[in-house]
Amino acid sequence: MPIALENVGIAVRDLEEAIAFFTDLGLSLLGRDEVSGEWADTAVGLDGNHARIAMLQTPDGHGRLELFEHIHPEPVETEPTQPHEIGMHRVAFTVDDIDESLAVAARHGCHPLRGVATYEDAFRLTYLRGPSGIIVMLAQDLTKGDPPQAPRVES
Repeated sequence: MPIALENVGIAVRDLEEAIAFFTDLGLSLLGRDEVSGEWADTAVGLDGNHARIAMLQTPDGHGRLELFEHIHPEPVETEPTQPHEIGMHRVAFTVDDIDESLAVAARHGCHPLRGVATYEDAFRLTYLRGPSGIIVMLAQDLTKGDPPQAPRVES
């Protein structure tokens, strides 16, 4: 049975704030909508479900985020998750330049939880809190880049 990941849905406090954050990081806004009605109640399992949504896509076209801001029922505030808690708690992106991406995030008031780590000389990565407390992982692949050059031999 073939299966493909369609998107990751994230409830946010402020749809515009979240769109600005993720588009500044490099995602593209594919569209917006407002959803409600019996079909939305049935699909989501909430009576009177009414939400504003936005679909964003990564530049490679493979990853999508669906952001939604509930109008009804009233949104429920929760404590931001911690990296060791059970359940879905982060969205991860590979970036070309982690320092540049962190500068973009900082303009939105979002900073690393602790710092930037290097994993086996292969990745520089960090977790940060995005809008609505979303944990966002940014990773720069250090193995990508120019292919190694053959040593030069002087004669």
